[in-house]
Amino acid sequence: MENNQQHALEKLANTKMPYGKHKGTFLIDLPEHYIVWYNNKGFPKGKTGDMLRLVYEIKLNGLEDLVRRLRTS
Repeated sequence: MENNQQHALEKLANTKMPYGKHKGTFLIDLPEHYIVWYNNKGFPKGKTGDMLRLVYEIKLNGLEDLVRRLRTS
């Protein structure tokens, strides 16, 4: 895996939701129905939206546990 990709996945594994009902929850641990809702509604703009979009793809492919293993906290 390229260093940039690994860094992006490590950052994703350690980032928490910054707002809303699930504030403080690691993005990778957000409920699937919440991520699907965002996918249908439209992801927010910016880095959080990009990360949520990536979480959607990861969950869609059943790879959450691989990302959770990268968590450092």
